Amino acid sequence: MTLSAIRPPSFPWFPYEGFTFCLGLAEGETAWTSGHTAASHDPAIGKMTVDGSMEQQARTAYEKVLTILAGAGLGPGDVTRITENVTLAGLPEYEAAAAVRRELFGEHQPTLRTVVVDRLVRRAALLEVELHAVAGGGKELRAASEARDAGTWAASPVREGHDGAVYLPTMIPVDASGEVVAPGDFVGQYRYCLEQADVLLRQAGLSLDDAVTTYDYSTPETRSVYRKTHRVRKELLGGAGVYPGAGGILMSRLHHPDQLVAIDVTASRHPLELVNPGWSRYDTLTYAPGVRAGRTLYMSGFAALDMETQEALHPDDIGAQAEATYGAILHLLKHESLDATHLLETTEYCVESALPDYRAVAAVRERLLSPPWPASTGAICAGLLRPEFLLEVFPTALYPEEG
Repeated sequence: MTLSAIRPPSFPWFPYEGFTFCLGLAEGETAWTSGHTAASHDPAIGKMTVDGSMEQQARTAYEKVLTILAGAGLGPGDVTRITENVTLAGLPEYEAAAAVRRELFGEHQPTLRTVVVDRLVRRAALLEVELHAVAGGGKELRAASEARDAGTWAASPVREGHDGAVYLPTMIPVDASGEVVAPGDFVGQYRYCLEQADVLLRQAGLSLDDAVTTYDYSTPETRSVYRKTHRVRKELLGGAGVYPGAGGILMSRLHHPDQLVAIDVTASRHPLELVNPGWSRYDTLTYAPGVRAGRTLYMSGFAALDMETQEALHPDDIGAQAEATYGAILHLLKHESLDATHLLETTEYCVESALPDYRAVAAVRERLLSPPWPASTGAICAGLLRPEFLLEVFPTALYPEEG
């Protein structure tokens, strides 16, 4: 069985052919959507537009992704994980989006990841929604009712989805009373988030030893002390001999104004296998370029880095950076006898200063990637850990079924 693009019989928001991403991908009774906002094509002006309140935008975004799921024969009760990218402009109204989600999903509660982003590609967009789904909705490993009471952000279950993937809600440094832990202490907050992830995983019969990715979001002022997380990661991760893939994005602020970090952790039921095509830089790092678990290849975030010299490539040229970034991803895929057709998802983070030239990335994707095109999501950030970087990509791929 191979990945195929989902083509719903009706998708009135915009003509979706001709892009370097698909609406969503399906394999059997499993589906992954791209991230979608409330944007729609306005034929009067020949452009995509988005407007409305947070509630209105949330309804449209969810209608779009659920229409895509329906094209794969799946519905709200089959969703295993929701990712909501909420903008700084939309943050004060976020509860309106949460209310829409609760209304649409009812008693079925997928795992919820909430990523606070500086903005989305379309400035007026307040929310972007992405779904993972498998027939039957996967297995709930920890109910939302058992979550610590830290408000909207913590009200999410832990759920197992496709190919043994175990999804955790976004880890934030907020305790049971709703107070921010270790105010002003980035490393302390980072430790707290990973330790809380371990608590959730142990309740599901796993631990941080089973983590396949840790994607973290911090603020620009943490860049100078970010290296200090190495000791925490070395202590808490990689206990089974394989460090997870990782990525780090800088946002102007996060869920709480005193919060310095948020971490999204995914784990797997399968044994982990390090995937490295020979890049020696990873020998001393606390993350891996790739981790195979079952049929899934989880990868670290990639940017335009020379893997031998550690030099950041092509400063001020996002098109050339995209070429180097996707080139590294394809090199890793080739090492595993995979190619662009096996790419399941890409999440692109573009630095806001490079947004006027972001279209150059689509031209690179068109050259280097191929149909059915990965499910793709994009957001705008304040910066990346290396100030020279303009783009970072979080990719995931799927190995073909054996036999």
